[in-house]
Amino acid sequence: MQTPWEYRYAHRTQKMGSSVIRELLKLTEQPDIISFAGGLPAPDVFPLKEFKEACNVVLETVGAQALQYSTTEGHRPLREMIARHTARYSVEVSPDNILITSGSQQALDFIGRLFINRGDYVVVESPTYLGALQAWNAYGAQYISVRTDENGMVVDELEAALRVGPKFIYVLPNFQNPSGVTLSLERRKKLIELADKYGVPIIEDDPYGQLRYEGEHLPSVVCLDSQFRGRNGGTYSGNVIYLSTFSKLLAPGLRLAWVIAPEQVIRKLVMTKQAADLHTSSFNQYVAHEVAKNGFLDEHVKVIRSTYKERRDVMLEMMDEMFPAEVTWTRPHGGMFLWGMMPEGIDAAEVLKVAIDRKVAFVPGASFHATGGGANTMRINFSYSAPDIIREGVTRLATTLKEAIHKNGHKP
Repeated sequence: MQTPWEYRYAHRTQKMGSSVIRELLKLTEQPDIISFAGGLPAPDVFPLKEFKEACNVVLETVGAQALQYSTTEGHRPLREMIARHTARYSVEVSPDNILITSGSQQALDFIGRLFINRGDYVVVESPTYLGALQAWNAYGAQYISVRTDENGMVVDELEAALRVGPKFIYVLPNFQNPSGVTLSLERRKKLIELADKYGVPIIEDDPYGQLRYEGEHLPSVVCLDSQFRGRNGGTYSGNVIYLSTFSKLLAPGLRLAWVIAPEQVIRKLVMTKQAADLHTSSFNQYVAHEVAKNGFLDEHVKVIRSTYKERRDVMLEMMDEMFPAEVTWTRPHGGMFLWGMMPEGIDAAEVLKVAIDRKVAFVPGASFHATGGGANTMRINFSYSAPDIIREGVTRLATTLKEAIHKNGHKP
């Protein structure tokens, strides 16, 4: 007798779903499709030479330790390096405030496991990062969406959401995925004040903060929160849990990220990680530390910025030239994405089907809206493709959009 598996799954799996983006990536693996769909770093900026040398050094000098089990918290020299880097941005943390995770996605899952009971409310931006929704859906989260504009979350509309008593506020303040917008300094400060007033923690997800191509660096939410509380030195004990990653700075295949939080939160996250995978890959941590130390990371980030800025500029120039007037889009100052908005009544998922036939792909925006809407929006990645490929891809996409708008009754 065959086991009826569908009756064996836990109730929480009913809210689990496959990632639209991951499924799209399967479709766009075809070599003749120009994909603006994935959130992929450019492979041509991966520091292959430095990784090869680092692997040799690690294996020759500390090979036995690097291939052995390790502490759950993470390789201490790597955590010390992250703490020193964080201190440059006026946030004093110790290695005991840091947990190394197997990518930021694991950190998001752990946060859900640690904080969310079924039915709990979480405040998110609209649109927000699809991976966070996918992580927290399994724990039965309900969402309160707060509108965004060109300056990020409209914080003036946040207070009503906080009166509901959410578990936390989730924000991507720098070059947000999917929209590419950045939360203004004024709004960051007001966010911290409101979160403090209502006693609601903030989860700051910051994978793109160092990928700024124009304008002035803005202090992180965790930095501003630390200043707000008047703590200059000592162990961090504020109201923000901060996430970042090496995926955008070194290589996503490492699956290395980190969490900065008060020590009591880190201790709970450590217990959560012990139950999940014991610890993040020892070898990967040793290699990442070997590659990133001695200032290499600072120089390498400059290469990434230059490469991605060129690609962003080419994409924006082509869109200005080729896209129909009825379509609007964001103009990000950094990161890897921009956000397109078609006229109401046009379904981006239907447009995608035609675009795939023309061998170009993007991600329809509806999945990034936790509480519905956004059917006429789309996320477009500019970091992965070379400039000539971007030019051709935007040309194909522009033709598709013009046809969709005309078909829908909008006059050019």
